[in-house]
Amino acid sequence: MTIHPKSHRDLMLAPVAVEIDLNLQRLRDRTPEDVEAELELELDKPAIHINREERAELVLRQALRDVEMHGWTARISDDAARIHLGGGSVSLDLGLSGAITSYIRDGVLALERTGRT
Repeated sequence: MTIHPKSHRDLMLAPVAVEIDLNLQRLRDRTPEDVEAELELELDKPAIHINREERAELVLRQALRDVEMHGWTARISDDAARIHLGGGSVSLDLGLSGAITSYIRDGVLALERTGRT
């Protein structure tokens, strides 16, 4: 079944998703420590001693950096594995890498305490 766009906003979903995906490329295939370092560099904000919600917000800020959303909304899923895009006649979930998900859920200090650095 082919889904046809119902509004101009629907037509803009693909470009929004692609821009978000491009913003996250530098965070993929890295360690949670590297994710944190890259976020600190890109967003010019120290990421130490922050909680899960703040880590998710940093990842979302990086994902949406310089993206014209065209009316779409974005949020990190409760399990920290996806960015949910909503606001049109359909919705879309963009998967996050394991390193990004781990960074959001556990940060880097949890890994250091367990000796998995």
